[in-house]
Amino acid sequence: LHPGLDSRPPIGWVQFCVQNPVECRTAPGGSDKVTLSERSWRELVDINLRFNKAIAPMTDQEQYGVPERWTYATTGKGDCEDYVLEKRRELARRGWPFSALLITVVLDKEGGGHAVLTVMTDRGEFVLDNQTDVIHRWSESGLTFIKRQSPRNPNAWLDLGRIIGRPEVVTATIR
Repeated sequence: LHPGLDSRPPIGWVQFCVQNPVECRTAPGGSDKVTLSERSWRELVDINLRFNKAIAPMTDQEQYGVPERWTYATTGKGDCEDYVLEKRRELARRGWPFSALLITVVLDKEGGGHAVLTVMTDRGEFVLDNQTDVIHRWSESGLTFIKRQSPRNPNAWLDLGRIIGRPEVVTATIR
């Protein structure tokens, strides 16, 4: 993904930062990309699966009586942002830099507003999504990318211009 112009952060992120200021600090320096090894790939897969299974889907309206609330899934229930925040926090606990763990606002395959975690690696950018247990490259995700955090500052968001990640279509012919 090649971010473009500045964009406003989602109101849910702003409210989350008021309640969790440590999670929203700009880290000095650091790497924007993680070296993807067998071990780090297994961590991504394990964390994606663990939280996809551990959190029961529930909207903020159903759970809190408000249309939007970004928070950790302390109740064991949550919506897409809650999955993202949990995965981001667990990867950071394991030493992954926040600058490589970018909250990303997308349109899902049905065109609905959605959030995913984009993980920047030396082998490309991968998407951790609560709607699938499969980790895809962003370009093969089938999602439409709206905006995401800047790697340099989690409170600065960048417009992605509605870039569409199209799954590759492979066809075979019989001769």
